[in-house]
Parts: sequence; structure tokens; C-alpha cells
Amino acid sequence: MKTHAQSVFRRAPERLNCAQAVLDAYQAVTGRHVAPVADFEPLGGGRAPGGECGALHAACLAAPASAATIRASFAAHAGSTLCRPLKQELRFPCTECVELAADLLTQTGDVSPSSITVSS
Repeated sequence: MKTHAQSVFRRAPERLNCAQAVLDAYQAVTGRHVAPVADFEPLGGGRAPGGECGALHAACLAAPASAATIRASFAAHAGSTLCRPLKQELRFPCTECVELAADLLTQTGDVSPSSITVSS
């Protein structure tokens, strides 16, 4: 999942923001539809609710039952869950936020191959 998120984050042709990249990776890997990726465009760049990191926000929306664990692990690793402190004070790059959020989402166990559904 991390590889997919990295491949679409700010890269042509998609040029997805952090929230979109994590959501797109989750949906591509699991085959589950959470929401249209375009709907997450307003959530990047520190614009997720409460100033939360967009990548983290997307991971929590993709796996709501694991959201508290994902947030706690993200904060423990990155030092904050908020975009502004992550970027300005902690100098934790957006690319690393995307990678961390995708890794934590993978660790929830909600993306195992046995959980993948195929649309027909």
C-alpha cells in the first residue's frame, strides 16, 4: 500500500494530495470503495478537520474501527497528528506522513489479501 501511495502522491498524471494518495492506495489494494478520491482534494495541505494531517485523516476514515490506534501510533512516530506542527516545527515531510499513514493502515489488518473484494 505504501508503494502505491508514494507512486501517486504529487506525481503525474494523478498529482494527488496526501489524503487522496492514502485513500487511493487503500481502495486500490483492498478493492473497497470508501469515497471518491476527488472528494478528498479539500483535505490536503492542513485542511483536514481540526488541522489534522490529511494522510492520517484519510487512513482513519478508511479504517474507522482502528482510527484511535492509527492516530496514537502516528503521533508516537511523527510527534503530532496536526499538519502545521508536523511540517513547521517537527520538519516531518509530507511524503513521510503519506508513507506512515499507509503503513499504519496496512498494520490494521484490514487490507489482507483475504479481505480483498472483487467487483463483478
